[in-house]
Amino acid sequence: MTQSHPRISKAVIPAAGLGTRFLPATKATPKEMLPVVDKPAIQYVVEEAVSAGLDDVLMITGRNKRPLEDHFDRNYELESALQKKGDAGRLAKVQESSDLATMHYVRQGDPRGLGHAVLCAAPHVGHEPFAVLLGDDLIDPRDPLLQRMIDVQEQHGGSVIALMEVDPEQIHLYGCAAVESTADGDVVKVTGLVEKPDPADAPSSYAVIGRYVLDPHVFDILRRTEPGRGGEIQLTDALQQLAQDEKVGGPVHGVVFKGRRYDTGDRGDYLRAIVRLACEREDLGPDFRTWLRSYVAEEMQQS
Repeated sequence: MTQSHPRISKAVIPAAGLGTRFLPATKATPKEMLPVVDKPAIQYVVEEAVSAGLDDVLMITGRNKRPLEDHFDRNYELESALQKKGDAGRLAKVQESSDLATMHYVRQGDPRGLGHAVLCAAPHVGHEPFAVLLGDDLIDPRDPLLQRMIDVQEQHGGSVIALMEVDPEQIHLYGCAAVESTADGDVVKVTGLVEKPDPADAPSSYAVIGRYVLDPHVFDILRRTEPGRGGEIQLTDALQQLAQDEKVGGPVHGVVFKGRRYDTGDRGDYLRAIVRLACEREDLGPDFRTWLRSYVAEEMQQS
């Protein structure tokens, strides 16, 4: 018999990072507000949460992150100007972000790592399971990863993390999971986790990507977790404890994702994400793809 677990309704989005890899663009602009085609990256993430039924969204912010709040708030002056011009299309786009979800904000204060950022959500989340979405990973809406993770959590309880198989030489860039297979082909049981291991020491080629569905017991563990790699409180270390002792907060499972993911945390991948998404847009794609083919052909002739 399938066991019933509390329905998830809240999403947490850590957004307090400094965005140093994108300086000087992020000196005064939050990295989450950098546009991916014509929407800021953070809006894609909120839309993903909402599409999975999570319309109560807590954003963990920091200093100089006020534009995030402004983006998801009403802008009456802009709306009025567009309305007077009769520009219904742009007016709808402006209003879309403010109508997406019920948004909440809390400041992290000291940037002490992802684990500490998640811990800042404890008063809002309470004793319910919840989702965590990192803004650097954009998941294509045609590949509903988060919904699948929620389904797995409702079936098994505990926590669920998103995994993607990567080149072994790249595993040092990620958290890495030791896993056991289950009856479901895309679901594994996580038996251990290591943050950014050397390739020779990695327990697998399964990398943890930026989606989590967490049991609230993780907060108790995070309160006791000492700073780890990089001198920060690592969420991976807390999940390692949950994986080793199921009595604390249930098991940890992983959903192996094979869909479309756009990494906007790296400058090169950020540009590739823009190109991919622009090519797939009905309003931009045909002309953009024609130009792109011409540009590539010219570059190949010159090289």
